[in-house]
Amino acid sequence: MELVQKKRLHLVSGRANLALAEEIAARLGVELGDANLAEFANGELHCRFGESVRGTDVFIIQSGASTAEMSINDALMEQLIMVDAAQRASAKRITVVCPFFAYARQDRKSEGREPITAKLVANMFKTAGATRIISVDLHSGQIQGFFDGPVDHLTAMPVLTDYLANLGDDWVVVSPDAGRVKVAERYAQTLHADLAIVHKRRVKGLKNEVEARDVVGEVTGRKCVLIDDMIDTAGTIVAAAELLVEHGASEVFAAATHAVLSGAAVDRLKNSVITKVVVTNTLPLPPEKQFDKLEVLSVAGIIADAIDAVFEDTSVSEIFGGANQS
Repeated sequence: MELVQKKRLHLVSGRANLALAEEIAARLGVELGDANLAEFANGELHCRFGESVRGTDVFIIQSGASTAEMSINDALMEQLIMVDAAQRASAKRITVVCPFFAYARQDRKSEGREPITAKLVANMFKTAGATRIISVDLHSGQIQGFFDGPVDHLTAMPVLTDYLANLGDDWVVVSPDAGRVKVAERYAQTLHADLAIVHKRRVKGLKNEVEARDVVGEVTGRKCVLIDDMIDTAGTIVAAAELLVEHGASEVFAAATHAVLSGAAVDRLKNSVITKVVVTNTLPLPPEKQFDKLEVLSVAGIIADAIDAVFEDTSVSEIFGGANQS
């Protein structure tokens, strides 16, 4: 007797960014599974899948986001618990989909007695039972090596460059610091634009304090776009924009994949010289974080294509023409 194996895809999501998960499911033409997520009276999280996942390819979507209902730690723990539940329910393969990878900024020791939390989170996913990770624009490429298994590193660059290309073709792509030059260079090549760099100095001992110092490259009379992976407190991006205007830039846009927008970020951006802030929906953006200058683009199509490629055992990098690997 010959048994024919039938592949099954099971898509489930945590509660941190449910709108994005629903959009991804719609793109894939599947229904989101019910994880029956709830809390015990003492705040502990509970999960029980509403249907059998035995032998299935399970994709568990959760952004490392802080919302009004949960902290970033709750979001991370919720995803880990769902992975454990799937593993114990005999799922064939478990892929964690992290549009925004929690704790990614601590990817090395910059001072003594510090943790490397990006590695810790990768270890936790592996221990829980994850066999693969899909994420969008990791804070640094080296994080791919922290997980003992395949990591599909997606990029929101096609979404952001398509939007910028529709606004004109005479851009100067600006890296807000030396560490993002390689990424900014890829954007410049795609947009057929010039490249400039803002030299900044981070204030030692202070986590969110930076000083923009100088601009390397010609920006006088030019329309500039600052490219970064995330906007958190917005201090870096606003200081860089002011410096560009001081050096003669005619207009400054900001484009970033992850809109963290912590603390006074929204007020800083509202009152800044930046014309438009372009971000994606890897993180949820409640009404209080939305403002006139903000443009939110969707990465649901990119993530859905990657999930489909993983499920069908085809190439993920071909979706981006290999640009996600550079």
